[in-house]
Amino acid sequence: MADRDAGPSGSSPAAPEAEYSVVVIGAGPAGLGAALNIVRARHRTLILDANRPRNAATLHAHGYPTRDGISPLELRKLGREELERYPEAEVQNGRVASVARDGDAFRIEATGVRGTPDRSVTAVSVVVATGLVERLPALPGLRAFYGTSVHSCITCDGYEHSGKPIALIGETDDLAEHARLLTRWTDDLVVFGPVAEEDERELSARGVRVERRRAVDVMGDRTGLTGVLLEDGETVPRSAGFVRPVYEPALGFLDGLGLEFDGDGLLVVDADGRTSVPGVYAVGDAVVPGPQQLIVAAGSGAKAAAALVRDRL
Repeated sequence: MADRDAGPSGSSPAAPEAEYSVVVIGAGPAGLGAALNIVRARHRTLILDANRPRNAATLHAHGYPTRDGISPLELRKLGREELERYPEAEVQNGRVASVARDGDAFRIEATGVRGTPDRSVTAVSVVVATGLVERLPALPGLRAFYGTSVHSCITCDGYEHSGKPIALIGETDDLAEHARLLTRWTDDLVVFGPVAEEDERELSARGVRVERRRAVDVMGDRTGLTGVLLEDGETVPRSAGFVRPVYEPALGFLDGLGLEFDGDGLLVVDADGRTSVPGVYAVGDAVVPGPQQLIVAAGSGAKAAAALVRDRL
């Protein structure tokens, strides 16, 4: 079907011929926030999602008004169901392999997921909402507790572990900053990872201990995390933990568009989500990073949707 975005009078603005007005890549909160507002502006929209959310192991999401404590997977499911009520929306699981110019439009190639068909479609505009890939510290037992008693988002999950003995584990040079934030929820914090001597002195004054011996695993039982195992065999008792992952973009499918990226491989956008290529927008964690919260991601999607609708006029 060619793009037919009729205004109230039934006329169609001048636009390239394409099967869809917009393709949204990714159906997390950012993609859902964008897609919902785009279809409500009567743009025929295809939402493609690889169905591998970074927070799949998390049981409860927090900080989202009216949905505090909801499963992230349930939040995604509700968002898709809302979209599917609109005749302008089509949602399909599919892993996007490439986005390329196709005349004045874009061609999107996607591989089917779990039995869904491959797709090759054209769209006038594209919204990238693919988020990030999370690389966790290399601790063999970590996955058993990740999402229950070990988390990566302090703002999202700190409250549930208030007052507990907490571990902070990571390899990055910003652990001290994360440790300061965690002192809002606990006065019993041990940091496992590199911290500068000046930061260690400041953290010590806050009652935070920096453990210089290397953490080699996390320990626990059916109740959750019980401690952090060190290289010399000692286990430091802890009942909750936060890890500092290394985040990596997964944006190779955009290589042919000539988009501008920053030094971390994230898409450079303006304040409204416009990339350096007209017609391509990016939202959520795929752009210059900020607070990695669901409500922030959804808001960035809605903001970019408003810009796209205005731009198309």
